[in-house]
Amino acid sequence: MIERAYVANGRSGQLHYARAGRGPTIVCLHQTPRSWDEFREVILLLQDEFQVIAMDLPGMGASSGADEGASIEAYARATIILVETLACGPVILCGHHTGGVVAIEAAAQAPELFSALILSSTPWIDAAEREARQHKQPIDTVSRTPGGAHLVELWKQRSKYYPEDVAFMDRFIADAMVCADPGEGHKAVGSYEMERAAPRISCPVLLVEHSQDPFASRHTERLRDAFPTAVLERISNGRIPLEATAEQFAQIVRPWARQHSQTITQREGVTS
Repeated sequence: MIERAYVANGRSGQLHYARAGRGPTIVCLHQTPRSWDEFREVILLLQDEFQVIAMDLPGMGASSGADEGASIEAYARATIILVETLACGPVILCGHHTGGVVAIEAAAQAPELFSALILSSTPWIDAAEREARQHKQPIDTVSRTPGGAHLVELWKQRSKYYPEDVAFMDRFIADAMVCADPGEGHKAVGSYEMERAAPRISCPVLLVEHSQDPFASRHTERLRDAFPTAVLERISNGRIPLEATAEQFAQIVRPWARQHSQTITQREGVTS
């Protein structure tokens, strides 16, 4: 059963998270402007072997916004607070889209808390990418209107990248409407200096490319250059919503997480 709870995020309010399972811990970070719900199926698929925790990033889902505003650094600090509060480290940190960017920063800030990284559909944000994003309006940017036209606009912007099953878009819209600005997290990604954090990552890295995701799959080679020892796996029919290919994702994550959980246990001299 999935349990849901909160921890305090300093003076910024509360961080909401969902948790299920027992065993080595995987902490999951969602894309913008989603919530823990993006990992619902993954939690259920992995809970028999792992404790899986999926948090809501600040200002998304049921988590309060950060006092200092939205930034990858603030999202990473919130992730660190969650892991420290729950005393579950070192953990495997898994991020999808925005969550992958946050995972890199969190591991750079507090390497002792994170034993390995899973970067799913994660973009590479360097000077050239930041410059390119400055001249583009982020997806999910809408102005709320009394007649609800912003809901139609959100649907139009996203639906072309989603499977035909409208249930996936229903879940997206439900999450997007909770956010004061559904595009805020994209802006945080677009201003992040990833090239500063990446060289500080020394733990094992798994890259998961969702090959039909036009926003992230084009960054795969840059990520491989940044993390030359990383393992790369591809989901050929993978698109933006992680839940659409949750089974394939879990099949990739399970053996890799098992291997690196065992490595950590052996290194710490813990026996079961």
